[in-house]
Amino acid sequence: MVPSPIRILGLDPGLRRTGWGVIEAAGTRLSFVACGTVMPPEEGGLAERLACLHTELMQVLRAYAPDEAAVEETFVNVNPASTLKLGQARGVVMLTPALAGVPVSEYAALLVKKTVVGAGRAEKAQIRLMMKILLPQADFTTDDAADALAVAVTHAQHRGMAAMKAQMAAKVPPKLTAKAAAR
Repeated sequence: MVPSPIRILGLDPGLRRTGWGVIEAAGTRLSFVACGTVMPPEEGGLAERLACLHTELMQVLRAYAPDEAAVEETFVNVNPASTLKLGQARGVVMLTPALAGVPVSEYAALLVKKTVVGAGRAEKAQIRLMMKILLPQADFTTDDAADALAVAVTHAQHRGMAAMKAQMAAKVPPKLTAKAAAR
């Protein structure tokens, strides 16, 4: 029996470009649903750009109704001001699905690359290539959308492992400590 599919929204946060990608996972089978890039206008103030990011992500959530979301963690930049702005965009990216009642998970960029390419130091071109192999119907036009799909694939892979571990732990009786056994 094939498990029912779960719809996953992957997000690659950025203030200039936030990639998003939606996949469905049924067991080990992955299917492409949609992807794109949110590009808030650069001429607006920070608050307006963050509001635009929220509004457009809400449209994605309404259009594709994901069951779960996954966000790539932010790496610390050399420029503190840039890191702070990226952190604010990331906050909006995490908050938007959470406000819609969608559970949000986070994954380090190295883990995403290792999961989809097999190497934690993979280049953007390698991620794009692997997304085309894993999701042949994917029609991404930016690296940000490809990265977001990679985040969704990573979540699909790791959420399944976490569920299996939990299921196995439920079947194994807890070990008695020395004190409990002596009583």
